[in-house]
Amino acid sequence: MSEEYPRIAAKAPAVLDLEPGTYWWCACGLSSKQPFCDGAHKVCDLRPMKVEIAEPGKKALCQCKHTKTPPFCDGSHCNL
Repeated sequence: MSEEYPRIAAKAPAVLDLEPGTYWWCACGLSSKQPFCDGAHKVCDLRPMKVEIAEPGKKALCQCKHTKTPPFCDGSHCNL
């Protein structure tokens, strides 16, 4: 079975109010809990990214998985 990763989970960021803490951003696009990891990456070589949020507030997390500034959206979804 030939698969290409990362998979595009959505062509828009997930804009979330996040509290300070540690989060695991899905890098493969397979998680059913986007934009966060649920362990679905076990079928590919991509691993989640540990994200430390220091200040509470709105964050735009990439869901297209093509950002150059992971885990944050940089607008790359506009070119897919």
